[in-house]
Amino acid sequence: MNNRTLALSYLKKAKVRLDVLDLLYKKRAFSDVIREAQEVVELSLKSMLRLVGVEPPKIHDVGGLLLEHKDKFPKTVARNLKRLARVSKVLRKERELAFYGDIDFIATEEYTSQDARKAIKDTRFVVAAAKTLIDAD
Repeated sequence: MNNRTLALSYLKKAKVRLDVLDLLYKKRAFSDVIREAQEVVELSLKSMLRLVGVEPPKIHDVGGLLLEHKDKFPKTVARNLKRLARVSKVLRKERELAFYGDIDFIATEEYTSQDARKAIKDTRFVVAAAKTLIDAD
């Protein structure tokens, strides 16, 4: 196995999970959309890092690494790295709350359809960027 093979595997997993977001949305499981969107973004960004030869650490938000290694990305992808990193950071912050909630934050009641739609839109953007990078390789 090499970095490209593993990157393709990550992206394949991300695409499958991306499709699940629509089902969760239809079921009005908005907090689950947020949680799963974060996982899709994480897999997509880690696929991008692997493709350019960067070993991603076992953390959930690797957006900072994209910016740190921006010179390794083609310009068509590099111009979107700040947005990709921002999406990663936002969804990472919501990860635990969306899944577990808290005593004063009931996830199934707090997240709205608007929150879920934004997460889906941002996640589609991230997956498309990863696909662009892999197609360019």
